[in-house]
Amino acid sequence: MSISLNVNGQDLRLDIEPETPLLWVLRDELGLTGTKFGCGVASCGACTVSVDGVATRSCVMPISALEGTKIRTIEAEPDRITAALQAAWVQLQVPQCGYCQSGMIMAAAALLRSNPKPSDADIDADINNLCRCGTYQRIRAGIHLAAQQLNGSASA
Repeated sequence: MSISLNVNGQDLRLDIEPETPLLWVLRDELGLTGTKFGCGVASCGACTVSVDGVATRSCVMPISALEGTKIRTIEAEPDRITAALQAAWVQLQVPQCGYCQSGMIMAAAALLRSNPKPSDADIDADINNLCRCGTYQRIRAGIHLAAQQLNGSASA
């Protein structure tokens, strides 16, 4: 099957089996290894990427469903939201082992695009990615800091 899609701003045409999950296209065909394999059943969120602005679990998303979509991975040139999240992650030292963090940042970016001032409850309801290190408090703090910086209310 030949499919056209845009990955991180680059238009691509790939010849690939239609049932191949997006995760393996990104990692094995395109060499974009920032997106991680976690559970393989869309439960943990380590494989989260953005598909047309929506946080999507790439481990169960067949490539055949993505014709003409725009896909962003953690390797994309940061936009203002992902740049604010990455800066907050560094400032607050959010990651522990870091394995799940690319998926967390992609999920957090989708949340901030739809809700620029999320409450704790909004974050808890929307970000259901798993972190085996248990850094959920720091993840929540990082999302709040990024939101404050994006809304111009964070102190330096």
